[in-house]
Amino acid sequence: MKQYLAIFCGSSEALENYRKLPEAEQKASQQRGMEAWMQWALAHKGDIVNTGSPLGKTKKISKKGIEDIRNELGAWCVVQAESHEEAAKMFVDHPHFTIFPGDRVEVMECLPIPRA
Repeated sequence: MKQYLAIFCGSSEALENYRKLPEAEQKASQQRGMEAWMQWALAHKGDIVNTGSPLGKTKKISKKGIEDIRNELGAWCVVQAESHEEAAKMFVDHPHFTIFPGDRVEVMECLPIPRA
């Protein structure tokens, strides 16, 4: 089995639109979303290697120094599957973008570290 990193992404526009909803509607969506996410995790419990976590604010470090930036990364997890396609199929209709304001899930293989 190979391991795959799944990154849950969302645009700032989608988040802004979500935050414009009445507070009661946001809370109801959060409740529905978390229940659906837990059901998804239970359905894939044998394939989830690391449940991951939500991601906070971002700092960019470069030759220019340290600066605050925004990106579309919202959370992550690691799953295992026989193929990239199989890993990707785990996230079809995921609550991240069907209930929450996320736009997409990006899935990439975790490759071995090259040896010298």
